[in-house]
Amino acid sequence: MDVLVTGAYGRCGTALIDHLHDDDAYDFTYYNRSDRPDDHPYGGYDTVVGDVADEEKLRAASEGRDAMVHMAAFPQPEGDWSDVFEPNVVGTYNALEAARREEIETVVFLSSNHVVGNYEREFAPELYHGEYDFVLDHTDPVRPDSFYGATKSFGEDLGRYYVEAYDYPKRFYALRTGTVNMPAYDHPYGNAESGVDDGEWERDSEAYEREVARMKCTWQSRRDFAHQVECCLADDGVEYGIFFGVSDNQNRWFDLEHARAAIGYDPQDAGHEWDGPPG
Repeated sequence: MDVLVTGAYGRCGTALIDHLHDDDAYDFTYYNRSDRPDDHPYGGYDTVVGDVADEEKLRAASEGRDAMVHMAAFPQPEGDWSDVFEPNVVGTYNALEAARREEIETVVFLSSNHVVGNYEREFAPELYHGEYDFVLDHTDPVRPDSFYGATKSFGEDLGRYYVEAYDYPKRFYALRTGTVNMPAYDHPYGNAESGVDDGEWERDSEAYEREVARMKCTWQSRRDFAHQVECCLADDGVEYGIFFGVSDNQNRWFDLEHARAAIGYDPQDAGHEWDGPPG
């Protein structure tokens, strides 16, 4: 399968490189705003340097592909409208237009838990400790917590429009991903330890413990993320689907049963199994 990956060198894109690049079932081409030097850990791959806001360049890179994993975006919930509009709104439109015109059958779209982030704002921090009998699934109303979350909701809606209005893409998968980190912080203590390393708080502080409690709910390990994308690429039965992307965390408030049943997602990691950062 010939796959174009946009936004390839971020946290999620590099997880695909780490876990799927060497699989003979796939031929990946990476589309990113910048390349990496050959001596970089993610250097030396087949890369098209381009912006998803450049419609013609993205379309040219899409020619002859079987699938697209569209992850390029401004990724921060703190961003204002000027930050998110071009990469997240225009870029997603360009990606789906490229898929339509170049007859790409499958689009996997990196959505976000921030599409429903205002549920968390309402119920946290009690939500982090399993004190609510509360689970969100793909049928619940969206409640974006930011312009970023709203643009991801827009991307989900635009994907539905394309698969229902046009011949291509034939399948669209929106992954409402939780917390995926780079390799050094790929564990449920990752954000808390990153805050220590950046001088934001002390280990064992209230802020540290709150971050750990949250990430034990929202963590998706890099291998579980790559596995979920692979489930989508291998599937041919879903026309349009929204799937939450977290590991098998005990206190998660995101449904996984839909992803298990529809695409065979079988996460191998779980936040609650960790009682401290790696030694």
